[in-house]
Amino acid sequence: MSEKAHAVEQATTSGDYIKHHLQNMTYGKHPDGTWGLAHSPQEAADMGFWAINLDTMFWSFLLGFVFIALFRNVAKKANSDVPSRFQNIIEMIVEFVDNSVKESFNAKSKVIAPLALTLFVWIFFMNLMDLVPVDWIPGATAWIGEHAFGADPHHVYQKVVPTTDVNATMGMALAVFVLIIFYSIKIKGVGGFLHELTSQPFNAPNPIAKIIFIPINLALELVALFAKPVSLGLRLFGNLYAGELIFILIALIFSAGSGLLGSGLQSLFGGHVPPVYWVVAAGAVVLTLWLNVKGNLSDKRAIWLVLAEVLLMGGLAYAGGLMLHFGWAVFHILVITLQAFIFMMLTIVYLAMAHEHH
Repeated sequence: MSEKAHAVEQATTSGDYIKHHLQNMTYGKHPDGTWGLAHSPQEAADMGFWAINLDTMFWSFLLGFVFIALFRNVAKKANSDVPSRFQNIIEMIVEFVDNSVKESFNAKSKVIAPLALTLFVWIFFMNLMDLVPVDWIPGATAWIGEHAFGADPHHVYQKVVPTTDVNATMGMALAVFVLIIFYSIKIKGVGGFLHELTSQPFNAPNPIAKIIFIPINLALELVALFAKPVSLGLRLFGNLYAGELIFILIALIFSAGSGLLGSGLQSLFGGHVPPVYWVVAAGAVVLTLWLNVKGNLSDKRAIWLVLAEVLLMGGLAYAGGLMLHFGWAVFHILVITLQAFIFMMLTIVYLAMAHEHH
């Protein structure tokens, strides 16, 4: 195979790897009328609007149940005398959300605070799944599909971060949008809500001018109104999707380095690397470190020997991948927390605006 053909094949493989990790496990109706799982991104697209992403539904519901179970367990076992560390953490979260609601929401409502707490913790849990190594759960799912159901592992998809699915984020955003409309009409009445949409930002004492400004105000206010769910859903989706993509690219770089070394070892050993090779290589690293601890090997020689041994194990590629993953994960912890907070705060602000008369 020529270098150019090999490069094209490698690029195609890398592209397939990325597409596979970004594809949901989709269930829907095939063009021939049968129902089942999609075996490719194109099949998923052909299923149309009524297709459902099973992995998004499974992980979002599972994490929702985890949230309810954890908080319910703490509430049942709450102890004011000697609270546990976990109880202290839960109380800090509840107090933080409660203060956020009090600072931004001036009306009285029994719904807003529980809703804000649910959104913050639930979205945080869903975002937190982004820190799970990208190949672990999809790899396990592919293995189960292959050995238990005889499925082609390349056609088994699994996305474990629900907030990287725009359907999930926009679904939550639309639910908040429904609440905005509901409370706007409940608090202000239908007439008051329509008046608010048609009397600002342009207003005039002259009746004729008011009539002229009505369609202009309505167009501007409708844009602002429909921008609210879009700002909620797409912001969360975009940030988490980008973060997941970076994790996939890091894993791809690590896999490329490991694959290059593996090809060389297979050529050396005739197509199959014996397990004893990895045992001896790992043992050599342990022995080098042990000799250094015992003082029988200088630090300088120990470092060079370990680097050489780790290189033969493919450990430099592995260690490099882990370092990149760890570095991005540390930064991403801030992202996943901040995005949950922003979604919660925007929900509080939008519902506060729905309760206010303008």
